[in-house]
Amino acid sequence: MNFENKTVALTGAASGFGRAIAEGFSRMGARVWGCDIQPEGLKQISALPGLTTAIVDLSDRKAAAAWIAEVEAQSGGPIDVLVNNAGGSLGTPFQPIDEVEDESWDRLFNVNIHASFVTSRAAAAGMKRNGRGAIINISSGAGLKPSLTGVQGYCASKHALVGLTRQLAVELGPHGIRVNSVAPGLVLTDEAKVRRWEGYTPEKRQAKLAQTALRRLGEAEDIANGVFWLSSDLSKYVTGQVLSIDGGSL
Repeated sequence: MNFENKTVALTGAASGFGRAIAEGFSRMGARVWGCDIQPEGLKQISALPGLTTAIVDLSDRKAAAAWIAEVEAQSGGPIDVLVNNAGGSLGTPFQPIDEVEDESWDRLFNVNIHASFVTSRAAAAGMKRNGRGAIINISSGAGLKPSLTGVQGYCASKHALVGLTRQLAVELGPHGIRVNSVAPGLVLTDEAKVRRWEGYTPEKRQAKLAQTALRRLGEAEDIANGVFWLSSDLSKYVTGQVLSIDGGSL
């Protein structure tokens, strides 16, 4: 795969999947603009060739749209690949539905669906003018079935992201723009997941691994590789799809 001089806009670039995606695109020659709210994480990847970073709070819709406009201005044209990676459960603990507060629910929807809507809307006009483009939304296995976390807002917002993916694929396909999603399985990309995994007994860990055909946890690079394929011409006839990268969840 070759992304020489391609313009890539990547949200949630500072850690986990985002860092692996930024590193891979940089390695393959892309010009990457990555945003996050974690300045330390962005600082750690700022030396990557072709990478430009920015601190952006994607829950601020005007700021998110302005960042897309800034990427287009700095790159001198439309975005070739938009990866909506920012999101997650945000460390939200399970609570019974009758105890969930509006703020918790809204926070998950802001980052998991609203931010992807805003960045996609902002990038779409330029992609249309260019007659091509690829949008990849990082959803989750929780976007296809109930979440192991039990967190209602996380599950519902990831389902919404899958719906947005499929609808935009139909709308933007006639303009040469492909829209797909990657749905990761269990990957220990943040402290909350690590703590939860380390809190399991050895027997429970083995039971969890037995629920995947490959009998192992995923790695950030596994998810990044799916993003690269969906961004490349190797998948030029693929749109509206959800690529589950979960080791063969059983």
